[in-house]
Amino acid sequence: MRIDKMLANLGYGSRKEVKQLLKSGAVKVDDAVVKDAKQHVDTNSQTITLNGEIIEYKEFIYLMMNKPQEVLSATEDSSQETVIDLLELGDQVYEPFPVGRLDKDTEGLLLITNDGQLAHRLLSPKKHVPKTYFAVIEGEVTEADVKAFAAGVTLDDGYETKPGELQILKSGIMSDIELTITEGKFHQVKRMFEAVGKRVVYLKRISMGPLPLDETLELGEYRELTDEEVELLKTYEVK
Repeated sequence: MRIDKMLANLGYGSRKEVKQLLKSGAVKVDDAVVKDAKQHVDTNSQTITLNGEIIEYKEFIYLMMNKPQEVLSATEDSSQETVIDLLELGDQVYEPFPVGRLDKDTEGLLLITNDGQLAHRLLSPKKHVPKTYFAVIEGEVTEADVKAFAAGVTLDDGYETKPGELQILKSGIMSDIELTITEGKFHQVKRMFEAVGKRVVYLKRISMGPLPLDETLELGEYRELTDEEVELLKTYEVK
């Protein structure tokens, strides 16, 4: 990769500003000053420094966020805060995007990456990647609901969902449940419960495919995925 492109990609300025940076002699490759913007560097085998600080370059970034309510699962919005706004600038420069979406009032696991191939793999309807949610439901959830979800329910627009696995954790005037689905229709969990005459009052995604939410993350916090977690996502196959 050309060194000017690498530095620009990492947010060290426009191509023009990066050229000035190089001319100043601040950038070294393997301890040798590099001033030629066109010089190619191998980010895997060469050590690149700026004013003595090592620059780490990676093509892809993989983040797990515990998304809070009232934040949009979008890359940008003119009036509302997005999940990308919650990232540090050093992560924003990779131009990542949320993998799928969580409704504005839904919390929990959200993957953010710039790896389009992985995002497609996780979101493709053909892959049937399961997503599990914890929800608090207004109304008593019963075994009849478990059976209805297992068969698939008809939403308000006439769409019949694929089977969902509903687990009752607590049943009463307010019920706690976990629901695993393999689709991502608009407001799907809420609309599935509306189809059986009940209302979701709290919703949180707790897993996606093989990846559970890191419960040590506070709302709005995020971390990079480990190499092992990335590999899990890349090789995951629904049995």
